[in-house]
Amino acid sequence: MGPLQGIKVVDMTTVLMGPYATQMLGDYGADVIKVESPDGDVTRQIGPTRHPGMGPVFLNTNRSKRSICLDLKKPAGREAVLRLIAKADVLVYNVRPQAMARLQLGYDVVAKVNPRLVYAGVFGFGQEGPYAAKPAYDDLIQGATALPALMAQTSDGVPRYVPNALVDRIVGLTAVGAICASLVHRDRTGLGQRVDIPMFETMAGFVMGDHMGGLTYDPPLDKGGYARHLSPDRRPYKTSDGYICVIVYNDKQWENFFKATGRDDLRSNPKFATFAGRATNIDTVYAELARILLTKTTAEWNEILEQADVPVMPMHDLESLLQDPHMVATGMFPVAEHPTEGRIRSMKVSARWSETKAEPQRLAPRLGQHGEEILREMGYSTDEIAAMVRDGVTKLANNI
Repeated sequence: MGPLQGIKVVDMTTVLMGPYATQMLGDYGADVIKVESPDGDVTRQIGPTRHPGMGPVFLNTNRSKRSICLDLKKPAGREAVLRLIAKADVLVYNVRPQAMARLQLGYDVVAKVNPRLVYAGVFGFGQEGPYAAKPAYDDLIQGATALPALMAQTSDGVPRYVPNALVDRIVGLTAVGAICASLVHRDRTGLGQRVDIPMFETMAGFVMGDHMGGLTYDPPLDKGGYARHLSPDRRPYKTSDGYICVIVYNDKQWENFFKATGRDDLRSNPKFATFAGRATNIDTVYAELARILLTKTTAEWNEILEQADVPVMPMHDLESLLQDPHMVATGMFPVAEHPTEGRIRSMKVSARWSETKAEPQRLAPRLGQHGEEILREMGYSTDEIAAMVRDGVTKLANNI
């Protein structure tokens, strides 16, 4: 009984950005129908698998959905998806708008079929600019929004991408908010609308929200950049036997840190004594913090800093994160029995509601797993479904 119960979503997305967004909508209670090509979402092939087409990236971005296979390049496939759209609340796609137009599924077409539809596109670039028709991927947008340049500035001078599909997930999250806001507007007015969520502009705002700095002003006061984030010693700190994550931020935390470490000399040092002094001399402050933390073991520092109420956390790797005692206690990584893939681990819905419980509706589907039931819901007869299978318009899970 999630907060989006009763909302029907037609999911025409692939790879990560769109599927991540629609998975969240499904987790929140929406009925998400994933429309896949006869070849299926490419992420079905990524990573180690127990069975072909059920890789971990797909499993972890496509739960809470039903799958139907449709060849949209065939008239019967397009007719079927239009029937879906006619009864839907939301359509989400992540190809370029020009591709949707070629499929004759642009907003001008579908709005006539369903004027209450929220038509949400997650794609590369805003349609008013010269990049409107360019393809976009996470790596490209990271580079174009200065993330590799910032990585180079804080390390060895070599530009690198963040080792996470950061853009896809941030834009996906942005899409969920935009879709939910559009549904509120639709409920007030009775009218749907087109919503564009461009990757480039979304990430530019995300990055520059931290790093606009003096570029905020006209004329600029500096070249931009948040000094604390760009300090070379803003990183997990080396201890005598490992690493630890520590941030000493406000005056009270620094006072506690001085007491816990016996560094009374720093209390009277203007570079350390005030927030303004530390902000101005952040490289000096973090370098000294790094030297101090090198003097004891990780376990010793964790105990000392916990007792002093100084913010501290372990530096996990991917495997140890699964065993973090807080994650175990909150059940963040539940193990479930998938009908074809056996025992699999996933991530729970992190947001909690007091009145509307949100949980994954179902585990990630096989290609075309729900095709027959979805077609029947749309009014297709047994003979019509058989003809669609014969003509290659659809594939059903038991025929793949």
